[in-house]
Amino acid sequence: MEFALVIAVVVIALAFDYTNGFHDAANAIATSVSTRALTPRVALVMAAVMNFLGAFLGTEVADTVGKGIISAPSGKHGLVIVIAALVGAITWNLITWYFGLPSSSSHALIGGLVGAGLASSSVVLWSGIVDKVVIPMVLSPAVGFVGAFLLMTAILWIFRNSNPGRTTRGFRLAQSLSAAAMALGHGLQDAQKTMGVIFLALLTTGHVSKGDGIPIWVKLSAATAISLGTYSGGWRIMRTLGRRIIHLDPARGFASEAVAATVLYVMAIGLHAPVSTTHTITSAVMGAGATKRLSAVRWGVAKGIVTAWILTIPAAGIVAAGVYGLAHLILE
Repeated sequence: MEFALVIAVVVIALAFDYTNGFHDAANAIATSVSTRALTPRVALVMAAVMNFLGAFLGTEVADTVGKGIISAPSGKHGLVIVIAALVGAITWNLITWYFGLPSSSSHALIGGLVGAGLASSSVVLWSGIVDKVVIPMVLSPAVGFVGAFLLMTAILWIFRNSNPGRTTRGFRLAQSLSAAAMALGHGLQDAQKTMGVIFLALLTTGHVSKGDGIPIWVKLSAATAISLGTYSGGWRIMRTLGRRIIHLDPARGFASEAVAATVLYVMAIGLHAPVSTTHTITSAVMGAGATKRLSAVRWGVAKGIVTAWILTIPAAGIVAAGVYGLAHLILE
């Protein structure tokens, strides 16, 4: 029974990884597609490849998710908690995808872990959550907004006397690089979260010890699942991020992608923090768009997105707690 549950956790975790890919595909490529820097199919292929490569750039975020959110009990009980957390996260991903809201798969997963942990009376590592989740959750969108605003302001000043047509063509080419950097950062951040959950399941059953590294088969399977999910696309969210918040031009698309990618690398490699790629790129898009004029940003759409951000952790947690109650009765 325990071995069957381990297999179930791995399968459900990879399913979450897949939904993360198609849910968050827009993070990397919406701005490039909306400015016509890349065609949708080329953008998706590029994003899928870079997601796969990004998954192998480090394991710091995986360590935080696997060891720093909850202390799950060993054996079958711990596996049921992880399954409940994953189902809560997948449910919220599908709901927000259906309504075209670019919410955070990362925070859905963390909310699921916390909700299942509380429902099962497990130890929730609140100090780690504050340091590695809450502070970066607030900091990364703020840095994304301000950074993109400042970079776009600098671009407007530097190219103020340049030929508009030539400048636009140049930034379309530059967006190919910034979109690739964003997709690489997405793989670095989000594939590792699935690795962390699988590691947590293996830890509860004694297949790995706390000091072990992430097994190579876990890295390969997580990288493959997220890249396949990305390739399948997330057109509903892509429309929201690429067109409904603000109509971007190539320069603003480049500025938002370049800043967002930088924030993802610093948070993952420097601070080991599992931040939301969705929050970061959406805030950067708003920051770059605000240089046109504040009214150019559709703040009503932005308000709906921010509401989804606030609801993500508690909503996923509530679903996970309910799933845990049901699974506990059936499986334990």
